[in-house]
Amino acid sequence: MFKSIFITVVALIFNLSLFGQSGFTLESSTLGGNATNVEEFNGFGCTGENESPQLSWSNAPEGTKSFAITMYDPDAPTGSGWWHWVVFDIPNEVKELLKGAGNIEKGLMAKDAIQSITNYGAPGYGGPCPPENHGIHQYVITIHALKVDKLGLDANTNPAIVGYYIWNNTIAKASIVTYYERKK
Repeated sequence: MFKSIFITVVALIFNLSLFGQSGFTLESSTLGGNATNVEEFNGFGCTGENESPQLSWSNAPEGTKSFAITMYDPDAPTGSGWWHWVVFDIPNEVKELLKGAGNIEKGLMAKDAIQSITNYGAPGYGGPCPPENHGIHQYVITIHALKVDKLGLDANTNPAIVGYYIWNNTIAKASIVTYYERKK
């Protein structure tokens, strides 16, 4: 009986240690389920503060050499969505971006990371700005663990090309989704 209980306890501990580990995770201490005027773009008819959220990630898989972050609106009425933020070549020792790091002028982005142009036509963070009365849009913010140190691209590379390179080099990814709506 003692031997049976001992084996059961050992098996339970093994399973908890094996399956209880967290996977690759993305979190934000400043962004909730709905974006606010703080994150909203300032332009295209929007009057927000255009401040990128704080982001942190953990449990990157073995073999991660760098990270990329994308923010994408699949609900944009363009036929191909809208890229709001594209950051790549983030060194693998970096595990957080500070609030406002998407503003290139603030100099808060991780050293050597590149913020390329968005669909707004400029590099850096461009917050939510859906058309008025177009309904609720979802904004998918994704951290990509990459198998390369550098993508070999620059800040003038369009988001579709960057996305292609990210897709070809991703070994894991994690996302958070926020929503935003503009009413007249």
